Amino acid sequence: MRSFLPSLRFGGLRRCCFLLILCALGTSGSLAAQASEVRLLAFGDSLVHGYGLDEQDTFPAQLEAALRERGHQVQVINGGNSGDTSAAGLARLNWALIDDPHAIIVVMGANDALRGIEPAETYANLSSLLSDLEDADLPTLLAGMMAPRNMGAEYAAEFDSLFPRLAAEHDLLFYPFFLEGVAADPELNQSDGMHPNSAGVSTIVASILPTVEELLTRAADGPDTES
Repeated sequence: MRSFLPSLRFGGLRRCCFLLILCALGTSGSLAAQASEVRLLAFGDSLVHGYGLDEQDTFPAQLEAALRERGHQVQVINGGNSGDTSAAGLARLNWALIDDPHAIIVVMGANDALRGIEPAETYANLSSLLSDLEDADLPTLLAGMMAPRNMGAEYAAEFDSLFPRLAAEHDLLFYPFFLEGVAADPELNQSDGMHPNSAGVSTIVASILPTVEELLTRAADGPDTES
């Protein structure tokens, strides 16, 4: 018995050490995977947040699934907040960046148009927001918006034109109209006629995907991807 017990203790100790090594290897592998994963922030209003949709049907969730299907190791963070105007988005930008993203998609301005906010005010808010992102060295994709036509031709022309103007002035990737192919199609919108349903979001994702992949390329070329 005396000769057996020490060998039993040694065997148990050896098994414990082996398990600890396995756990350490597993943890380091997980950390390495997290380090190589690109964090992409989708920042905007209800169109990003997913008003009326289940979580898996929202724009960030469907975009992440589509990107992963194409081989991208990416996490798309839902930074949408229903009801946000450009002023509200600017006010909460620093809070939204707490997840330390490597790149950002900005989808903002629809509520400004619905409320009839002066396009000059929307321009000023978005320009400040984009300047902050530039200072943070964040590759940015700006998605354009279009005003409802019942706001009048003059308002619509001024509002619609501010997005390509901002993209040019800040040298950004630009997707001209976030709701392209979806707006005014009852089959692709919820009953309110303004918010895409799951199929509508799928249409948006399919259309914007090549531009998002270009954004990921820019993020991969940046200095912060491994942080």
